[in-house]
Amino acid sequence: MPNLPQRQSLASQTADILREGISQGIWQGKLPSERALCERYQISRNTLRAALRQLQRDKIVQAVHGSGNRILAKRRNRSERLQSRDVALLSPEPLEHLLPMQTLWVSELRAMLNERGCRLHVFHGRQYFRTNPGPVLQRLLAHNSYGCWILMLSNAAIQRWFSKHEVRCVVAGSVHAGLDLPYRDLDHRATCRHAAGVLLSLGHRKLALVVAKPQLAGDMESEAGFSEGIQKSPRTGAEAVICRHDGSVTGIGRGLRRLMAQTPAPTAILVANAYHYLTVVSHLSQIGRRVPQDVSVISRDDDLFLSYLTPAPARYLASAHTLAKSLLGPVLETLANTSALRRELRLMPKFTRGESIASITPIE
Repeated sequence: MPNLPQRQSLASQTADILREGISQGIWQGKLPSERALCERYQISRNTLRAALRQLQRDKIVQAVHGSGNRILAKRRNRSERLQSRDVALLSPEPLEHLLPMQTLWVSELRAMLNERGCRLHVFHGRQYFRTNPGPVLQRLLAHNSYGCWILMLSNAAIQRWFSKHEVRCVVAGSVHAGLDLPYRDLDHRATCRHAAGVLLSLGHRKLALVVAKPQLAGDMESEAGFSEGIQKSPRTGAEAVICRHDGSVTGIGRGLRRLMAQTPAPTAILVANAYHYLTVVSHLSQIGRRVPQDVSVISRDDDLFLSYLTPAPARYLASAHTLAKSLLGPVLETLANTSALRRELRLMPKFTRGESIASITPIE
């Protein structure tokens, strides 16, 4: 089993979420009841109380007997939000709904920024990631001006808006074609090209990539790399199949069943999301296909929970610390308004074979 990255405690993550909610003015006067907060964030009362103790030590809230937790910190006014050392992260989902690895690197980056006197503020909402996000983004930035914005899980529309309005930002992920924004990401193209090569070397000739739509730039890079790995292979008879889905369990299952009903069916699958890997192997089991005896499966992404699966998933490892550190440099350079900013950096994760892939006799 690989060494797992050190992760921030759930109590500390909860404290960060509450702190950010207070700073944004979500609650006025006092926090909701402990029961309401536990239900909202799906945490235990012990975890919540540990988070509240952190906020009490930081003099953000005060426990008032019989009245709950009174908010001491004031909502920042507009002039206070104009601090150039403040950084904002924009995500379609709240931190507690992201993949564990994503939450970890955000927490790591927050700590790194804090050490340098910078605060990280998190904003989230699907409305910022719609096809035409201009009006809502205009309102958001009119009331929240920061030295640098970090765009997480961003589509082409939101990247295009930030580029057009010359808002200082760094993309946590890949940039869509035709846009010139600084970004840091894993090298999904090289990763998927490598995965195709691994599966071909094991004798597989019909390979499938299972990927979500609408696509992030990194997913488009994944498709290109996967196809390149097969097209440029010296092995004859190789075929690539792309299975795009809507990201839901039902949608993945429907696409997978159509995929496995083909003649011949793929004998190897690359899945472009750690959660979706779970769905794929579960559906394969339901239709009587064993991993890896009948179908080899690789996860493009890594996450902590994959270490507890059996057979151990073949996947590509990258630490949350490394991802956070790769973003720290361009964020600090953006805050300093330096002209020497390196526009792009792609990190190559490390492949671990696991137990979810096996060799077969190829049909030439």
